[in-house]
Amino acid sequence: MSRVKQLVQSYGSHIAVPWRNDAAAAQRVIFCVYNENEELRLRAKVDEFELATRQAGHAWALFDLTDSFANWLAPQRYAKSYYEKPHLLSPLLPRYLTHITEEFTAFLEAKQVGDDSVVALKGVGSLFGFLKVKEVVDKLAPLVKGRLLVFFPGSYENNNYRLLDGYDGWNYLAIPITADKDL
Repeated sequence: MSRVKQLVQSYGSHIAVPWRNDAAAAQRVIFCVYNENEELRLRAKVDEFELATRQAGHAWALFDLTDSFANWLAPQRYAKSYYEKPHLLSPLLPRYLTHITEEFTAFLEAKQVGDDSVVALKGVGSLFGFLKVKEVVDKLAPLVKGRLLVFFPGSYENNNYRLLDGYDGWNYLAIPITADKDL
């Protein structure tokens, strides 16, 4: 069985467990952690995560961050200059986080996401080099009353997450789901 298929099964088992209504925002976050080399396979199987969610009796909404940076940067007045001199972008990146938060809020309203919904984030690898996933999750998690599912290309070990195995890791209270049966 493929590792992505095992991840779908592990997620399905977890999401079927009844939810506590008194969990804090950080405790309502689920990280599906997979090797970054499995990105295309995972994207091809996202529908299976949706199916597992719906079979557990929850609604599903998918928010894609893949093109968010390009969509944010393109209309900027000096976008061409930023491509030529990327070091000029650093002071603007907090605005990118604000853009993501605003887009996410509009998405939740448009989809009428409720307390019994799973909102999945895919494309978090596209944040690499611009924003830390922890910053984005900290902003978005309180906006989701159900569960926030983050498809996370990287690694998880000893409560430490590493995006694309490139950054120093960070601790987070999220529930990790991996293809390994022992977690």
